[in-house]
Order: sequence, then C-alpha cells, then structure tokens
Amino acid sequence: MRRRRPLTGRGAGALVAALCCVIAANVFGTRILLYIGLLLAALTLFSLLAVRLPRRSGTVTRQISTDLLTVSETSRVTVRISLRALRVPHGLWHDILPAAVAGDSGGEYPPESGQLTYPITGVRRGVWPLGPLMLRTVDPFGLAQREQAFGETRSITVVPEVFALAPLAVRVGAAGGTAHTSSTRLGQGSDNLSPRGYIPGDSMRRIHWRATAHRGQLMVRQEEEESSPDAVVVLDRSAGRWDAPGADADPAFETAVSLCASAAVHLASEGYSVDVIDSAGTLLGALRGHEDDRDGLLVALAMVAPRGEGRDLAALIGGTPPGPLVFITGRLDEEDAARLRPAGAAAPMLFSTELLPGAAEAATPHGWTVATLGPVIADAWEDAVSARIGVGDVPR
Repeated sequence: MRRRRPLTGRGAGALVAALCCVIAANVFGTRILLYIGLLLAALTLFSLLAVRLPRRSGTVTRQISTDLLTVSETSRVTVRISLRALRVPHGLWHDILPAAVAGDSGGEYPPESGQLTYPITGVRRGVWPLGPLMLRTVDPFGLAQREQAFGETRSITVVPEVFALAPLAVRVGAAGGTAHTSSTRLGQGSDNLSPRGYIPGDSMRRIHWRATAHRGQLMVRQEEEESSPDAVVVLDRSAGRWDAPGADADPAFETAVSLCASAAVHLASEGYSVDVIDSAGTLLGALRGHEDDRDGLLVALAMVAPRGEGRDLAALIGGTPPGPLVFITGRLDEEDAARLRPAGAAAPMLFSTELLPGAAEAATPHGWTVATLGPVIADAWEDAVSARIGVGDVPR
C-alpha cells in the first residue's frame, strides 16, 4: 500500500515558492520577498502540524450481506467505525480492496447516514484480505494531508460461479432410471430401519425397545437396503494440463472449477449423493443433502490451483462404479485420452478445455461422452447431455 506524502501538491508548491522568495530577497535585496517567503513557510508548517498532531484511534467492524461472495455476484459491505478524537475530522475515506474484488469503496467522512456502505463484485475466486479502512484529511488551506489506517483486515472468500445446467437423461437419473447405480447402506439409524416381530434366534441386541413398548410385543430392528444413487465429479488439476501459474488467473482453469461446482450442485439437486475429488484423490467435497455441504464444497473450490500429477481414474473411484461420472480436465492429447478409462461408470462424461487432435476419438470407444469446455459452461454441458442421450442404450 503506497503511503501518501505529508504535503499535498499545493503544499509542496508553497514550500518551493517560499524558498525561491528567500533566495530572491537575498539576491535583489528586496525585503518584502523575504517576508512573503517566511509567511509561506510558516503557513505550510502550521498546516502540517494541524493535521498531524491530533491523536486519533478507533475500531472498525465490517458486515457483508452474503457469507460467500460468488464470482460476478454483487454484495454490499457495511462498515462501522468508532473513532476517538478531539473533534470529528472531515475528509475522505476508502476501504482497501484486493484486486479480486471490484467496487467503489470510498466517500466523504463523516457520512450523513452514520455508517459507511459500498457495493463489491467478485472478480476472482480465492480468500482475500479486505481493509484496512483509510481516512484522509487535509487542512483548510489544502497544503498538508494525513492518511491514517483504522481497524484490521477481514478475510473475504470469493467462490466459483455456479450455473444452471440442463437435466440429465431420465435413463441415468435418480428418479426411476435404470442405468444408475446405488449404494447399499446398512446401519442402526431410524431412516433405514423398520421393526418386525421377534423370531427365535434373533439377537437381543437388535430389539427395538420403542416399538416393543408401543405394540406390546417383542420387536426387533430389521435393516433395509437404502437406495442412494452415487455420482462422482473429478477435477483434474494436474500441473501439466494447465498453463503455468502467474499473476493473472488461467481462464481455462477458472472455467473448469466453475463447471466442477455447477455439475456437483446440479447432480445433488437431481437426487444423487455426489463426491467431488481431484486428480490426486483428495476429497474436495461431498454433497449429501445437508445445507452446509454446498458451502463447504464452494469454499474448498475457492482455493484449488493446478499442482502435482494425477492418478489412475479407476484407482480414484474404487471398486464401486458410480452412475454419472464427470471428468473435467485441461489439455488432453490422444495418448492420455486412450489411457483414461471410466471404470464402469454408467454415464461417463469427459470435458476438456483443449482437446488436442485425436483425443476425442481415443476416448469415445471407452464409453466417454466427450465435450469441449468453452467459456459458456451451460452450452458445453448441454452438448454432453445431448450426446449422452444418443448413446444411452449402448450396453457397458
């Protein structure tokens, strides 16, 4: 953060003029120029002391209208400052914004409303510092200035944008589809247990005491198979697939992260239990229908960056193939595409930001529906879904 000079341009000019008047008075022997020079120097010094000597301290609190700021989303920041000073200073305030956030975060102080508010728009995902609050005051003559920071910084999380996507074909959907897979979960919870009458030989540990008391006869817990369609979204962030990181974000990788978030949220809305992993097998998020799952995934995706090498896809998925499998990658050549196997997934879809010659032809025989991921995420998804419908009857 660049510090302002104690003197304004006018103040620096007045000081230079005072020096010139003193020199001219000695050269030409004109006493009036000496008086003018001393007066300008004294006025500049007085202005400097007037803005620098008063002691000021204060605390700053910020409130953002949204907990998570989405890229391209506009939110409002409310700033409250408790300033302790001999008199209320008049000047200009501005809140320091990171380059990842755009907004007009400045105005006149003190404000008429009693609080400082300004809009911000997410530009680049990540976790960024917001603040501190700067207050700039100038003396009445405009010769000296003072800029002082108040309060601490606050972190703001900018998450990837989530787009609305076209529904999958019913054949691979969760509601009545025949191509989806399901996980069998057995447990002791109330959601997947139903009581039945006691049969000699049943373990006493399985007695359902509440049902026994309600029905007046001995009842035991009976586990039922719970159908829970599974989906997997894989974000390939292997360093070799993307441009080397620099000061600016890689647009292709940002689009891939946004598709990852959009696909996961969309599949969860269609009834799937969604696991989101990266190419190294790290779990980025799991959507199981809880309110916090979506926010947890978006926060994790806000901080991902290309790094490392990828693992074999079959090893990432494990022994139970999912229904929909969404694999999102960057540059993909023919050799890597030929090694990419969907591991028995019922509906594998492959998205690449840069399909090199022969890559699509090498991946299609393995069952992939291949689509190029361009700037418009919804169009790429719709292309893949449309192609998926055309191959939906092909046996795996």
